[in-house]
Amino acid sequence: MVQTPSKSLTLEEFFKLPETEPASEYIEGKIIQKPMPKGKHSSIQTELATTINAALRGPKIARAFSELRCTFSGQSIVPDVSVFVWERIPRDENGEIANIFTAPPDWILEILSPEQSQTKVTKKILYTLKHGTQMGWLIDPQEKTIFVYHPQQQTEVFDEPEQEIPVPAFASELRLTVAEIFGWLLE
Repeated sequence: MVQTPSKSLTLEEFFKLPETEPASEYIEGKIIQKPMPKGKHSSIQTELATTINAALRGPKIARAFSELRCTFSGQSIVPDVSVFVWERIPRDENGEIANIFTAPPDWILEILSPEQSQTKVTKKILYTLKHGTQMGWLIDPQEKTIFVYHPQQQTEVFDEPEQEIPVPAFASELRLTVAEIFGWLLE
């Protein structure tokens, strides 16, 4: 859902508004409320974050976050899953994970909901790549397809069950196939 104010809204004004459920994002001066996750979306998102953390969190390589607000370069987005390499996770004065993230994730993962615009989600991924994200995934549960975006490279498409999906270099120990990801919908 896009909420267009009568005048252009600033990022500071956006942050003064009450939080919405599901989250709203601030993209190009517009407020865009994310759709409420449904079963397929939620299943893939939960399993994906858990699988990434199982491989990368223990050895302190990176950490996956679900629905984390990332505010940078004049926009505020809430990717389905954001992965930050360990050294880039913001910390507060106690050494704990900070509440505010002011940088793009190193890896952005989006799961397309039936009522979402693939164009808008793709634009969000491309925006993060332009600002330092190493890789983006767009997972389409309806089509059983995963699009992989790299900075300054052609988009790759994965829709064969045995295909292994590329991951960023920092996550090289992680191995996932198309069948594994969409298999989470059968459990």
